[in-house]
Amino acid sequence: MSRHFTYLVLLMITSASVVQSQYYFYNDKYYNSLTLAEAGFSIGGMNCLTDLGGRKGNGKPFLKDINWKNTHPAGGSYFGLLYDQTFGIRAEVQFGKISASDNILKDDQSSAKNRYNRNLHFKSNITEVLLLAEFFPLALFNREHTPFISPFLLSGIGIFRFNPQAQLNNQWIDLHPLHTEGQGFKEYPGKTPYKITQVNFPVGFGLRYEISALINARLEMVYRFLRTDYLDDVSTQYIDPSMFYTNLSVREAGIAKNLADRSAELQPGISRHEGEIRGNPENRDTYFSCNLKVGLILNRKAR
Repeated sequence: MSRHFTYLVLLMITSASVVQSQYYFYNDKYYNSLTLAEAGFSIGGMNCLTDLGGRKGNGKPFLKDINWKNTHPAGGSYFGLLYDQTFGIRAEVQFGKISASDNILKDDQSSAKNRYNRNLHFKSNITEVLLLAEFFPLALFNREHTPFISPFLLSGIGIFRFNPQAQLNNQWIDLHPLHTEGQGFKEYPGKTPYKITQVNFPVGFGLRYEISALINARLEMVYRFLRTDYLDDVSTQYIDPSMFYTNLSVREAGIAKNLADRSAELQPGISRHEGEIRGNPENRDTYFSCNLKVGLILNRKAR
């Protein structure tokens, strides 16, 4: 994925070089360029909204169902071009981690108790490459001066890689090869295997502050629309556990059986039957990040 990011940056630099440089005064020490080039880094947090965990009661939309304690560090780097302080394009690579667990509902006595009894959990590292378009609306009303504080909107497309894992006997196990819901098994033709490298569609908003002529800071939140409901390896129904032994090696089948249904760990003797609800495929998973960015303007020239 790093190669994709390198290609994007090189393309953007090439595009910037063919734009005729036009300069005007930024302040009494620097000229400004019609097209600004910026490079920087970001630090922040990443979280997710999947079938696992959540808040009390029935599942709710977005912010109302997020377990904020599952936020993990995230960071990355970027290169961007900004035209006339109004429209920008940015290539970015970002790394983070997401996780969720039904165990977080341990003391909840609402209808969410069913999720707690399901007793599933996961974690996954996230690596993504994004191509984003930015729009700074206030610049449309102030062409004379560069605003020091600028709200902005962004959207774009990205490629991300994830790999859900669960812990068994103090060891973290990759879930994708185990087909825990029968994905790809001939006995379940409607369940196709999911890919761990996929496309996402980020949207977000933020605030940009010019610290100086050469340095700015941004605070932004980015939400990703996904085409998968298997970010946490949970989406549909339980399958007949004997199908693991039909389609996998004996060793893999034993592990898959233990990780697909963990109800008995809380309630000995309890097991789920084929066709019982394991997840909700109607609502796709998502992840989001909130980052602080620090950028260096590369082409403001001293007067």
